[in-house]
Amino acid sequence: MLRGAVVKENVDTTNQSPIADVAVSADDGSAVLESKSDFSGAFTLSLRPGSRRGQPISLTFRHPDYQPLTLKEVISDNLYVIRLAPLHGEAEAGLDEATVAVGNVLVRYSTETTTTDHVGSAVKVFQVVNTGNVPCHRKPPCSPDGKWKAQVGAAALDAGEGNVFRNARVTCIAGPCPFTRVDTDAFSAGGHNIKVLVRNWSDTATFVLQADVARTQVGDIVRESSPVIFGRALNFTLPAKAEGPSIEAEINGSRIVFPLGPTPVLSWADCNVRVEKNQVKDYRCELKPGYRYR
Repeated sequence: MLRGAVVKENVDTTNQSPIADVAVSADDGSAVLESKSDFSGAFTLSLRPGSRRGQPISLTFRHPDYQPLTLKEVISDNLYVIRLAPLHGEAEAGLDEATVAVGNVLVRYSTETTTTDHVGSAVKVFQVVNTGNVPCHRKPPCSPDGKWKAQVGAAALDAGEGNVFRNARVTCIAGPCPFTRVDTDAFSAGGHNIKVLVRNWSDTATFVLQADVARTQVGDIVRESSPVIFGRALNFTLPAKAEGPSIEAEINGSRIVFPLGPTPVLSWADCNVRVEKNQVKDYRCELKPGYRYR
Protein backbone atom coordinates (compact mmCIF):
# COMPACT_ATOMS: atom_id res chain seq x y z
CA MET A 1 0.00 0.00 0.00
CA LEU A 2 1.17 3.49 -0.83
CA ARG A 3 -0.28 6.10 1.50
CA GLY A 4 0.01 9.85 1.29
CA ALA A 5 -1.59 13.27 1.56
CA VAL A 6 -1.94 16.08 -0.96
CA VAL A 7 -1.72 19.67 0.29
CA LYS A 8 -1.37 23.12 -1.20
CA GLU A 9 2.19 24.31 -1.72
CA ASN A 10 2.94 27.30 0.50
CA VAL A 11 5.88 28.41 2.63
CA ASP A 12 3.41 29.17 5.44
CA THR A 13 2.36 25.82 6.91
CA THR A 14 -0.99 27.27 8.06
CA ASN A 15 -1.83 27.80 4.38
CA GLN A 16 -1.01 24.23 3.32
CA SER A 17 -4.66 23.22 3.22
CA PRO A 18 -5.60 19.66 2.11
CA ILE A 19 -6.67 19.21 -1.50
CA ALA A 20 -9.61 16.91 -2.23
CA ASP A 21 -10.46 15.17 -5.51
CA VAL A 22 -6.88 15.00 -6.77
CA ALA A 23 -6.53 12.24 -9.39
CA VAL A 24 -3.61 10.06 -8.29
CA SER A 25 -2.07 7.42 -10.53
CA ALA A 26 0.89 5.09 -10.10
CA ASP A 27 2.75 3.34 -12.93
CA ASP A 28 5.13 0.53 -11.94
CA GLY A 29 5.98 -0.35 -15.56
CA SER A 30 3.43 -3.11 -15.96
CA ALA A 31 0.18 -1.61 -14.64
CA VAL A 32 -1.35 1.78 -13.87
CA LEU A 33 -3.19 2.16 -10.56
CA GLU A 34 -5.59 5.01 -9.88
CA SER A 35 -7.04 6.67 -6.81
CA LYS A 36 -8.45 10.00 -5.60
CA SER A 37 -7.68 12.13 -2.57
CA ASP A 38 -10.48 12.59 -0.02
CA PHE A 39 -11.61 15.61 2.03
CA SER A 40 -8.46 15.47 4.17
CA GLY A 41 -6.21 15.12 1.11
CA ALA A 42 -5.50 11.46 1.89
CA PHE A 43 -4.92 8.90 -0.87
CA THR A 44 -4.19 5.19 -0.88
CA LEU A 45 -2.92 3.03 -3.72
CA SER A 46 -3.17 -0.74 -3.47
CA LEU A 47 -0.19 -2.13 -5.36
CA ARG A 48 -0.56 -5.27 -7.42
CA PRO A 49 0.61 -8.61 -5.99
CA GLY A 50 4.32 -9.14 -6.51
CA SER A 51 5.32 -5.50 -6.02
CA ARG A 52 8.50 -5.16 -3.97
CA ARG A 53 10.18 -2.47 -1.91
CA GLY A 54 12.76 -0.54 -3.92
CA GLN A 55 10.94 -1.11 -7.19
CA PRO A 56 10.75 2.08 -9.33
CA ILE A 57 7.34 3.68 -9.63
CA SER A 58 5.99 6.84 -11.25
CA LEU A 59 3.37 8.88 -9.36
CA THR A 60 1.20 11.45 -11.12
CA PHE A 61 -1.12 14.01 -9.51
CA ARG A 62 -3.77 15.97 -11.42
CA HIS A 63 -6.31 18.60 -10.34
CA PRO A 64 -7.91 21.30 -12.55
CA ASP A 65 -6.98 24.10 -10.11
CA TYR A 66 -3.36 23.02 -9.54
CA GLN A 67 -0.26 22.46 -11.60
CA PRO A 68 0.17 18.77 -12.49
CA LEU A 69 3.00 16.90 -10.83
CA THR A 70 4.85 13.69 -11.74
CA LEU A 71 7.32 12.10 -9.35
CA LYS A 72 9.77 9.26 -9.84
CA GLU A 73 9.86 7.23 -6.64
CA VAL A 74 10.59 3.73 -5.40
CA ILE A 75 8.11 1.57 -3.53
CA SER A 76 8.55 1.99 0.23
CA ASP A 77 6.63 2.30 3.49
CA ASN A 78 7.23 6.06 3.56
CA LEU A 79 4.30 8.44 3.99
CA TYR A 80 4.10 10.65 0.91
CA VAL A 81 3.28 14.34 1.43
CA ILE A 82 2.60 15.87 -1.97
CA ARG A 83 2.50 19.66 -2.37
CA LEU A 84 0.75 21.05 -5.45
CA ALA A 85 1.16 24.62 -6.66
CA PRO A 86 -2.08 26.52 -7.43
CA LEU A 87 -2.60 27.62 -11.01
CA HIS A 88 -3.66 31.02 -9.64
CA GLY A 89 -1.32 31.95 -6.81
CA GLU A 90 -2.31 34.07 -3.83
CA ALA A 91 0.31 36.68 -4.68
CA GLU A 92 -1.14 36.93 -8.20
CA ALA A 93 -4.64 37.39 -6.80
CA GLY A 94 -3.47 40.04 -4.35
CA LEU A 95 -1.89 42.15 -7.09
CA ASP A 96 -4.98 42.04 -9.30
CA GLU A 97 -7.06 45.10 -8.39
CA ALA A 98 -9.98 43.75 -10.45
CA THR A 99 -10.55 40.87 -8.04
CA VAL A 100 -13.80 40.82 -6.08
CA ALA A 101 -13.36 41.45 -2.35
CA VAL A 102 -15.02 39.00 0.08
CA GLY A 103 -15.24 40.22 3.68
CA ASN A 104 -16.98 39.92 7.05
CA VAL A 105 -17.80 36.25 6.52
CA LEU A 106 -20.18 34.66 9.03
CA VAL A 107 -21.65 31.16 9.22
CA ARG A 108 -25.30 31.01 10.29
CA TYR A 109 -27.39 27.99 11.26
CA SER A 110 -30.28 27.09 13.52
CA THR A 111 -30.53 24.43 16.22
CA GLU A 112 -33.48 23.05 18.10
CA THR A 113 -33.64 24.24 21.67
CA THR A 114 -35.81 23.14 24.58
CA THR A 115 -36.89 25.64 27.23
CA THR A 116 -38.79 24.95 30.43
CA ASP A 117 -40.66 27.80 32.11
CA HIS A 118 -42.31 27.94 35.53
CA VAL A 119 -46.00 28.62 34.90
CA GLY A 120 -47.53 28.21 38.37
CA SER A 121 -48.00 25.84 41.26
CA ALA A 122 -50.55 23.29 42.45
CA VAL A 123 -51.66 22.58 46.04
CA LYS A 124 -53.97 19.95 47.47
CA VAL A 125 -54.91 19.66 51.15
CA PHE A 126 -56.16 16.29 52.32
CA GLN A 127 -56.79 14.45 55.56
CA VAL A 128 -56.30 10.89 56.70
CA VAL A 129 -59.11 10.31 59.18
CA ASN A 130 -58.40 7.84 61.98
CA THR A 131 -58.84 7.23 65.70
CA GLY A 132 -55.75 6.58 67.76
CA ASN A 133 -54.97 3.83 70.21
CA VAL A 134 -57.30 1.28 68.56
CA PRO A 135 -55.68 -2.15 68.49
CA CYS A 136 -55.18 -3.56 65.01
CA HIS A 137 -55.65 -7.27 65.76
CA ARG A 138 -53.85 -8.12 62.53
CA LYS A 139 -56.55 -6.49 60.39
CA PRO A 140 -54.64 -4.20 58.00
CA PRO A 141 -53.92 -1.45 57.56
CA CYS A 142 -51.94 -1.29 60.78
CA SER A 143 -49.11 0.76 62.22
CA PRO A 144 -45.61 -0.27 61.09
CA ASP A 145 -45.18 -2.38 64.24
CA GLY A 146 -48.61 -4.01 63.68
CA LYS A 147 -50.01 -2.79 67.02
CA TRP A 148 -52.47 0.01 66.14
CA LYS A 149 -55.31 0.31 63.67
CA ALA A 150 -54.36 2.67 60.77
CA GLN A 151 -55.89 4.34 57.75
CA VAL A 152 -54.29 5.04 54.36
CA GLY A 153 -55.23 8.22 52.52
CA ALA A 154 -54.43 9.27 48.96
CA ALA A 155 -54.08 12.49 47.02
CA ALA A 156 -53.37 13.14 43.35
CA LEU A 157 -52.73 16.11 41.08
CA ASP A 158 -52.91 16.59 37.30
CA ALA A 159 -50.58 19.23 35.80
CA GLY A 160 -52.80 19.89 32.78
CA GLU A 161 -52.17 19.50 29.07
CA GLY A 162 -48.55 20.11 28.11
CA ASN A 163 -47.41 20.71 31.70
CA VAL A 164 -45.35 18.72 34.19
CA PHE A 165 -44.79 18.85 37.92
CA ARG A 166 -41.42 19.61 39.48
CA ASN A 167 -40.21 19.87 43.08
CA ALA A 168 -43.26 17.99 44.39
CA ARG A 169 -43.45 17.49 48.19
CA VAL A 170 -45.82 16.27 50.88
CA THR A 171 -46.03 17.84 54.34
CA CYS A 172 -48.03 16.99 57.44
CA ILE A 173 -49.40 20.30 58.73
CA ALA A 174 -51.84 19.31 61.50
CA GLY A 175 -52.53 16.40 63.85
CA PRO A 176 -50.16 13.80 65.32
CA CYS A 177 -47.67 13.98 62.46
CA PRO A 178 -45.04 11.75 64.16
CA PHE A 179 -47.44 8.81 63.76
CA THR A 180 -47.72 9.08 59.99
CA ARG A 181 -45.60 8.04 57.08
CA VAL A 182 -45.60 8.12 53.27
CA ASP A 183 -46.45 4.65 52.01
CA THR A 184 -46.17 5.28 48.25
CA ASP A 185 -44.05 8.03 46.72
CA ALA A 186 -45.39 8.66 43.22
CA PHE A 187 -44.73 12.40 43.39
CA SER A 188 -41.06 13.28 44.03
CA ALA A 189 -39.96 12.27 40.51
CA GLY A 190 -42.46 14.75 39.04
CA GLY A 191 -44.32 14.20 35.81
CA HIS A 192 -47.72 14.97 34.30
CA ASN A 193 -49.59 13.23 37.12
CA ILE A 194 -48.40 12.78 40.71
CA LYS A 195 -49.86 10.78 43.60
CA VAL A 196 -49.11 9.97 47.22
CA LEU A 197 -50.39 7.38 49.73
CA VAL A 198 -50.03 8.29 53.43
CA ARG A 199 -50.51 5.95 56.42
CA ASN A 200 -51.82 7.32 59.75
CA TRP A 201 -52.03 5.15 62.92
CA SER A 202 -53.15 7.82 65.39
CA ASP A 203 -55.76 10.58 65.36
CA THR A 204 -56.75 12.43 62.17
CA ALA A 205 -53.86 14.21 60.44
CA THR A 206 -53.87 16.85 57.70
CA PHE A 207 -51.41 16.96 54.79
CA VAL A 208 -50.49 19.23 51.91
CA LEU A 209 -49.39 17.91 48.52
CA GLN A 210 -47.83 20.71 46.47
CA ALA A 211 -45.62 21.08 43.41
CA ASP A 212 -44.34 23.60 40.89
CA VAL A 213 -45.90 23.48 37.43
CA ALA A 214 -43.61 23.81 34.41
CA ARG A 215 -44.17 23.87 30.67
CA THR A 216 -41.54 22.65 28.20
CA GLN A 217 -41.43 24.17 24.72
CA VAL A 218 -39.33 23.28 21.70
CA GLY A 219 -38.15 25.99 19.34
CA ASP A 220 -35.34 27.03 17.01
CA ILE A 221 -32.53 29.42 17.82
CA VAL A 222 -30.28 31.01 15.21
CA ARG A 223 -26.56 30.87 15.91
CA GLU A 224 -23.61 32.58 14.26
CA SER A 225 -19.96 31.62 14.15
CA SER A 226 -16.87 32.97 12.47
CA PRO A 227 -14.98 30.66 10.09
CA VAL A 228 -11.22 30.29 10.19
CA ILE A 229 -9.50 31.80 7.15
CA PHE A 230 -5.91 31.07 6.18
CA GLY A 231 -4.76 32.37 2.82
CA ARG A 232 -7.53 31.53 0.34
CA ALA A 233 -9.05 28.70 2.39
CA LEU A 234 -12.07 29.11 4.67
CA ASN A 235 -12.77 26.40 7.27
CA PHE A 236 -15.64 25.81 9.68
CA THR A 237 -17.62 23.00 11.29
CA LEU A 238 -21.32 22.60 12.05
CA PRO A 239 -22.79 20.58 14.92
CA ALA A 240 -24.75 17.43 14.14
CA LYS A 241 -28.13 19.07 14.78
CA ALA A 242 -27.48 22.22 12.76
CA GLU A 243 -30.25 23.08 10.29
CA GLY A 244 -30.52 25.55 7.43
CA PRO A 245 -26.81 26.48 7.28
CA SER A 246 -25.76 29.51 5.26
CA ILE A 247 -22.79 31.81 4.76
CA GLU A 248 -23.28 35.54 5.05
CA ALA A 249 -20.58 37.68 3.45
CA GLU A 250 -19.92 41.09 1.95
CA ILE A 251 -19.21 40.78 -1.76
CA ASN A 252 -17.72 44.06 -3.01
CA GLY A 253 -19.50 45.86 -0.18
CA SER A 254 -22.92 44.19 -0.57
CA ARG A 255 -24.18 41.92 2.21
CA ILE A 256 -25.39 38.63 0.70
CA VAL A 257 -26.62 35.37 2.26
CA PHE A 258 -25.61 32.12 0.51
CA PRO A 259 -27.61 29.03 1.58
CA LEU A 260 -25.58 25.83 1.94
CA GLY A 261 -27.30 22.70 0.66
CA PRO A 262 -26.14 19.08 1.15
CA THR A 263 -23.60 19.79 -1.61
CA PRO A 264 -22.46 23.36 -0.93
CA VAL A 265 -22.20 25.59 -4.01
CA LEU A 266 -20.88 29.14 -3.82
CA SER A 267 -20.36 31.55 -6.67
CA TRP A 268 -17.08 32.75 -5.19
CA ALA A 269 -15.56 29.57 -3.70
CA ASP A 270 -15.26 25.82 -4.26
CA CYS A 271 -16.44 23.95 -1.17
CA ASN A 272 -16.02 20.41 0.11
CA VAL A 273 -17.83 18.89 3.08
CA ARG A 274 -17.16 15.81 5.16
CA VAL A 275 -19.61 14.21 7.60
CA GLU A 276 -17.95 12.72 10.67
CA LYS A 277 -19.18 9.57 12.46
CA ASN A 278 -20.91 11.75 15.06
CA GLN A 279 -22.63 13.65 12.21
CA VAL A 280 -20.54 16.79 12.72
CA LYS A 281 -19.94 18.43 9.33
CA ASP A 282 -16.53 19.80 8.30
CA TYR A 283 -16.46 22.44 5.56
CA ARG A 284 -13.54 23.78 3.55
CA CYS A 285 -13.99 26.44 0.86
CA GLU A 286 -11.23 27.66 -1.47
CA LEU A 287 -11.65 31.02 -3.20
CA LYS A 288 -12.17 30.86 -6.94
CA PRO A 289 -9.90 32.86 -9.25
CA GLY A 290 -10.95 36.50 -9.34
CA TYR A 291 -11.82 36.70 -5.64
CA ARG A 292 -9.81 37.67 -2.57
CA TYR A 293 -10.51 37.92 1.15
CA ARG A 294 -10.60 41.45 2.52
